[in-house]
Amino acid sequence: MAAAPGGRPRCLLWAAVVAHVVASGAGFVEDLDESFKENHKDDIWLVDFYAPWCGHCKKLEPVWNEVGIEMRNMGSPVKVGKMDATSFSSIASEFGVRGYPTIKLLKGDLAYNYRGPRTKDDIIEFANRVAGPLIRPLPSQQMFEHVQKRHRVLFVYVGGESPLKEKYIEVASELIVYTYFFSASEDVLPEYVTLPELPAVMVFKDGTYFVYDEYEDGDLSSWINRERFQGYLHVDGFTLYELGDTGKLVAIAVIDDKNSSVEHTRLKSIIQEVARDYRDHFHRDFQFGHMDGNDYINSLLMDDLTIPTIVVLNTSNQQYFLPDRHIESTEDMVQFINNILDGTAEAQGGDGLLQRIKRIIYDAKSTIVSVFKSSPLLGCFLFGLPLGVISIMCYGICTADTEGEVFEHEGAKKESDDRELTDEGSEEEQEEEKNGKYTELSDGELKQKDIMEKKKD
Repeated sequence: MAAAPGGRPRCLLWAAVVAHVVASGAGFVEDLDESFKENHKDDIWLVDFYAPWCGHCKKLEPVWNEVGIEMRNMGSPVKVGKMDATSFSSIASEFGVRGYPTIKLLKGDLAYNYRGPRTKDDIIEFANRVAGPLIRPLPSQQMFEHVQKRHRVLFVYVGGESPLKEKYIEVASELIVYTYFFSASEDVLPEYVTLPELPAVMVFKDGTYFVYDEYEDGDLSSWINRERFQGYLHVDGFTLYELGDTGKLVAIAVIDDKNSSVEHTRLKSIIQEVARDYRDHFHRDFQFGHMDGNDYINSLLMDDLTIPTIVVLNTSNQQYFLPDRHIESTEDMVQFINNILDGTAEAQGGDGLLQRIKRIIYDAKSTIVSVFKSSPLLGCFLFGLPLGVISIMCYGICTADTEGEVFEHEGAKKESDDRELTDEGSEEEQEEEKNGKYTELSDGELKQKDIMEKKKD
C-alpha cells in the first residue's frame, strides 16, 4: 500500500510538535532554590521534592510536567514547582521531607502532604481541593445537586454558629487532604432528607445519607475519618494504606476482574450485598471491597492465595483471617464476620518477632527473585560477585591452613631427626664408640692378668 503524499514529513512534524509540547511542560514547573524558603508564603505552591537518583522520581517527572501545564491552562492560583531535596536538604528537612518523591501543597504556614495515586488527575484534584476554601458554601438546591453528582462522598454542616461548627472547621483543616467539606442551610437539602435536630453534620454517599450522632459515633474527627470512604471500594495499595487510618477491618474479595466466571462474580456480589444490606451492623468495624489479582495481597500476607477468595485484613496489627469453609452465600459471609467479631475465628499473621523475621526473609527473597527476573545479568553481578569473593576468601583460608599443617609436620620431623643425631651421633661415631669399648675391655683384662701373674711370683 503506497504512502500518502507527504505522509512521512507530516508524521515527523507531528512527532516534533508532541515532543515540543511535552518538553515545554517543564517550563510550567519552576526549579526552586534556597530563596523559596523566604518567598513561598506569598503564593500557594504545589511542590515535588525529589532526588536525582530516585527511580520513582524519574517516573513522576513527565506526570509532574503535565500537572504544571494543566494547572496553568485552567488558570489555577496554585504554582507548580520542584526542588532537588539532596541539594537543598536543610530546606527539605524543614518542610518535613523524609522520602522521595514527596508531594506537598504549601499554603501560608500550612503544609499538606499528598498520599494518593501519582496520576495527573488525582494530583490536580488534590491541589484544587486543598487550595480552595476550607468550608465551601452551598447556596442553592441546584448547586447541591451539582456537587452531589461530582463527588461520591461529601460532608455537609447544616445550621448556624455553634460549638459543633467550630469542631467541624477544626476537623476540616486536618482532613481536607482526603475529602471535601461543605455547609448549607436546611432549605437547600433534598426533600428526602430529614434531620432530628439542628445543627447537624451529615455525609452523603452510597445513594443515601447518614447523620452524625455524638453519643453513638464518638468523636467527630474519628467519625469523618471512618465515613470518608464509600461502603464498597475497589481496593488497591494506596487505598489499603489509607484505610489503615480508619481502624476498620477490611473484608476483600480477591478476584480477577478480567475473569467473568460465576465464582469470581459471585464472591464480589456477596461482599457488595453485605456492605449494602448489613451497613447498620458492620459499618463501624468493617470496610468492604474487592481487589484485582493476588500479587499485592500475596506480598502482604507472605502467602500464595488462590483466587477467587475472601480475606479479612486487620491493618493495625497485620493480622488476617481466612474463612475455614467455602463462602457460598451472604449468610456464610455474615457468619464469618460475626466469628471474627466474637473472637472464634483464627487470626493469622501479626507483627510479632517471628513474623518480623519471616518478613525480612520474605522481602529479601522477593527482592532477589525480582532482580533476576527483570535483569538476569544484573542479578548475577550483584549476587554472584560477592559470593565469588567470599568463596575465594574461604578457599584461601582453607588452603593456608593445609599448607601450614604440612610445613609444621615437616618441621617437626626435621627437628626429631636432628634430636636423634644429637643424642646418638652418626653411624660412624657409633661404630667407633663400639670399637673403643671393646678396646677398653681388652686392656682391663690384660691388666688383671698381669696382677694375677705378679701374685703368683
